[in-house]
Amino acid sequence: MSHRTLAKLTSADIATYRDERLKSVAPATVVRELNTVSHAIEIATREWGLWLPRNPVKLVRRPQVPRGRTRRLKAGEEARLLAACDSGRTPLMKPLIILAIETAMRRGEMLDLQWQHVDLVRCVAHLPLTKNGDSRDIPLSRRAVAILKELMANKGRDADRVFPITPNAVRLCFEHLRVRAGMDDFHFHDLRHEGVSRLFEKGLNIAEVSTISGHKELRMLQRYTHLRAEDLVSRLG
Repeated sequence: MSHRTLAKLTSADIATYRDERLKSVAPATVVRELNTVSHAIEIATREWGLWLPRNPVKLVRRPQVPRGRTRRLKAGEEARLLAACDSGRTPLMKPLIILAIETAMRRGEMLDLQWQHVDLVRCVAHLPLTKNGDSRDIPLSRRAVAILKELMANKGRDADRVFPITPNAVRLCFEHLRVRAGMDDFHFHDLRHEGVSRLFEKGLNIAEVSTISGHKELRMLQRYTHLRAEDLVSRLG
């Protein structure tokens, strides 16, 4: 597709690009890329004076995006998972798991978090750059503050990052942990889902939760709410 001029770009070119990309990336990634190309074409035709009879991207079927996972911690699983950490060889895993549940931060955000951006007086952790390209402030619960204070007391003299551990090490350690805890169908990213769900259970609304979680599209949070119409009657008066 990169070898086509805009005037010669066809829906067949877009469809070929879609099919080739699906061999190496997830459907959601392809959908985002197609949306970006479509938006660029719209800008070119509406604001730059370039003429096309129609936007070829809009003629192409988007790949179906699978529904997101909705796996949550079941009764006793959090305790089993943390107990497995106590018998593991990586002491950072337990505070990492607790912070993921308490803050709903992504794994990469936690691993990039630096002490200079953690304010335990204001109870806020600042993320200068997130997956969405924006900065974000994370309010810290009492449990999160307690964990961070413990980490700070034990950190090395030259430690800049809160969690000086690699993503691959976290992946391998978590695989061992969930096996020891007897949690076959549980991924590390499910901790973020658990954290977001608990924010809703604490009474926060979608706008408030999105501010904490960093979700750009509010519809992405709909699957976390699990609200029923009868539960909303009392709020209507």
